[in-house]
Amino acid sequence: MKTGSKAAKVWAVVPAAGIGTRMQSEVPKQYLSINGRKVIEHTVLRLAAHPEIQGVMVALAAHDTEWPKLSLQAAKDIHTTTGGKERSDSVLSALYALRLLADENDWVLVHDAARPCIRRTDINRLLGELAKHDVGGLLAVPVRDTMKRSNELKAVTGTVERKNLWHALTPQMFRLGRLIEALELAESRQQVVTDEAQAIELSGQIPVLVEGHADNIKITRPQDLELAELYLKQQKEDEECA
Repeated sequence: MKTGSKAAKVWAVVPAAGIGTRMQSEVPKQYLSINGRKVIEHTVLRLAAHPEIQGVMVALAAHDTEWPKLSLQAAKDIHTTTGGKERSDSVLSALYALRLLADENDWVLVHDAARPCIRRTDINRLLGELAKHDVGGLLAVPVRDTMKRSNELKAVTGTVERKNLWHALTPQMFRLGRLIEALELAESRQQVVTDEAQAIELSGQIPVLVEGHADNIKITRPQDLELAELYLKQQKEDEECA
């Protein structure tokens, strides 16, 4: 990948300062176990194993007591920094820390800690399709089900046309400098953004959607653990048969 005459490197950022209250567990969801490993271990090791990713920056809660218990062995450097209250705060903190290692034009892949099933093929597709794009973009899958809008009482208030609707996934891939500027702009406007693409949109830029696999789920509720375990097993079997 190149920007001008200088090759742009690729880095990964993992915001992991959340507590995941919907999981109803004693530890944050990223520290629950799947197949003998913590969720965040699966996530970080998959990113670190990708040949084009230079290193991983993980944003942790200020008083995280679980991370030091992990024994992550990866071929790439795994760095940590302190995250914040909102996802965007954690991402921005990680980007500031990454600035000491990376160039402003380097690509950053921001990936949820609770998405352990990310496929290398999806990362390859993201990198391949966005390598020469001016802005960047994100993995996503088209909406397949009928979409309903409700009120606070869960009563249906309308049916939403699903044509051209997508589920936004991660990683989301943008230039380091531009993403910092976009997140700082959102912060200055006191607008909480739920993903990096939204910050990029608010700054007047247009991200691109890159279709990925639907098994790239985000663990949010207890039943998601069993589903993720199934997906990881299926992916392993697919790799062994390839």
